[in-house]
Order: sequence, then structure tokens, then C-alpha cells
Amino acid sequence: MTALTEPAEAETDPDAAARPGLIREFLLVAGLFLVYKLGRQLATGHTLRAFHNAHRVWDLERSLHLPRETAVQSALLHGDTLVHVANTYYATVHFPATLAFLVWLYLRRPAHYVWARRVLAAVTAAALVLPFTFPLAPPRMLAGTGLVDTARIYGPSVYGPPAHDHLSNQFAAMPSLHFGWALMVAIGLITATRSRRRWLWLLHPLLTLLVIVGTANHYWLDALAATAMLGIALALLRPPHRTTVTTAGRGTGRIVPRQRVLAGAGR
Repeated sequence: MTALTEPAEAETDPDAAARPGLIREFLLVAGLFLVYKLGRQLATGHTLRAFHNAHRVWDLERSLHLPRETAVQSALLHGDTLVHVANTYYATVHFPATLAFLVWLYLRRPAHYVWARRVLAAVTAAALVLPFTFPLAPPRMLAGTGLVDTARIYGPSVYGPPAHDHLSNQFAAMPSLHFGWALMVAIGLITATRSRRRWLWLLHPLLTLLVIVGTANHYWLDALAATAMLGIALALLRPPHRTTVTTAGRGTGRIVPRQRVLAGAGR
């Protein structure tokens, strides 16, 4: 075999070439998180409009014949353990699962990491606009629906009284980033992997949807709005194409990103 056809042992790994600097990425993700928190804080102070919009959303869901959120919550309230697990899931899974997803992509699928980070940033930035234009009280605050605030009654709760909660904007129910991020985690892992079981990742957004609705933190339409935003972001920001290459002399193949999609990956 000639030198022209024999692969070089020291050939640069295309995955490594796509991986942006760790410190810069840490600062970037931390900055995006701070912008997210600050943006939600700036959108506070629209209580009357938030409750008015909540009644509009509730009535719209009924006119669309969407299932009542009370049906999901009733299933959770069959036992204290189940509702407590749902509240714990809502309080503890959202950020850690998304962070673990990004860390795994950064280490194992760098080109997909850049794509996923851009999509999440785009969806989050778009989601920060809605609380200014359409503040929305969550269903747990809406009287006459039959829903209860499961986190306040059964715990654990991540929210304090709205008038004294300076860490979050409780009148920014739409869209549900809990669901939007969970759906992106599933889509990202399905896209970046080739296991036949990878479709099971869709259980994460499905479980998240049942939790956010059952705990009365979100309406069905909050999840639909997040899905629409994510769909637009995915249409504009395409994932890197992956091709299978065979390692000469070993008879095995591996999937790597095409070089053409790595240009500017660190930006």
C-alpha cells in the first residue's frame, strides 16, 4: 500500500478540530444563563395583564378542545409520593439535564455541541421577548380552574410568594422553556447518535410535559409555543452532516462530521 492510500497515524481528529475552547465556552454559557435570568426579571410588573392573558389562554384551550390540565393533575394527586416526585422533577431536572447534555456533546460530539448551543441560545432569546409582550400567569394562580399549586402544598417548591420572589418572574409562563429545552435535548441526542434506542430520549420531553402541566406550572399552549419556537430555530440552524468513514486496515467505521460544516464552529 502506498503512502497516498495509507492513512496517517497523526491525522487530526475532525471532532477535536470542531471543539471550541473550554474557558470561552464556559464564560459564554454562563453569560447566556445570566442574560436569561436578567431578562425574566426585567419583564416583571405586569400582574393585571398576566392574569387577563391567563384567562384568554384558558378559554382558547377550551375552544380548541384541548384536554384540561386538571386531568393530568388528578392523576398525580392519587398519592403524595407521585406528586412529590413530579414537583422534585420540575425543580431539579431542568438545568442539570440541559447542562449534562451540553457537556456530553462538547466532549463527544463537538460539532453538534456548537449547533445545539446556538439553537438553545436562539430559543431562549426569543422566549425572553414574550414576557414583555404577553405576560402570563401560570395555571396554578388561576382561580376557578380546579387546579392547585402542588409545589406549595406538597413540596418542594422553587417559587416563593410572587410579591416577594426576586429570583424569578412567575408571570412568564409562555413559552415553557422547561419543555423547549427538554425537547431540544432529545432532538440533539437523537441527531448526534446512531443507537437504535436513541428514540427513547423522547421520553424526557414527554415526561417533562406531563410534569409541567400536572403541577399547574404551565398550560398546554406554553409547550406548543416552545415547540414552534424550537422548530423555527431548527429550520434556520441546521445540524452538521455526518458521514461514515472506514479506518483502513481495521474494517470498522465511525461517524464524523463533514469538514465543510466545521468552518467557524468556534464562533
